[in-house]
Amino acid sequence: MTVGAPGSEILLETSRLLLRPWRVHEAVVQRELWTERDPRVPPHRRIDTDGHPTVAELEDSIHTDKVWSTGLLAVERKASRDVIGYCGLVDSGRGSTGEPELAFELLRRVWRQGYATEASLAVLEWARSSGYERLWATVWDWNAASRRVLAKVGFTETDRKEVDAVHGTTLFTTRRL
Repeated sequence: MTVGAPGSEILLETSRLLLRPWRVHEAVVQRELWTERDPRVPPHRRIDTDGHPTVAELEDSIHTDKVWSTGLLAVERKASRDVIGYCGLVDSGRGSTGEPELAFELLRRVWRQGYATEASLAVLEWARSSGYERLWATVWDWNAASRRVLAKVGFTETDRKEVDAVHGTTLFTTRRL
């Protein structure tokens, strides 16, 4: 894995993937992620009845929200040069102070190929080299695939949970670096 020099654009590289800031024209990939989300995901994270967020709204978000350039990086396959989702760190406010949350989401068509695990391992190394000592990740109890990825990359479930009768229980996991 390679990491860009301090102050430069973030670039993480694995054998098959590049993790890098989003480009505005890739908003169509983000929109596809929104359309594929499980119906159990809360409505504010799915396309609403009026079709929001639109591609234009997502383009604006990529252009203006720093999270798409320094936190949730685009996951690009090196061989085909296509963006297949995101992986990175966010300060969700749900973990402990100074301990960001690992987040990832990939298009359904690339599930079960090891990309989420590979991207997550690159982000973990980036976090370690950036001085973080521990990360958090939250996952719905019904999301078996993401729970498997988190276990593969060394996260363990804690006793902390947020129960939601409609959308499922959110499990809190953590990993020391």
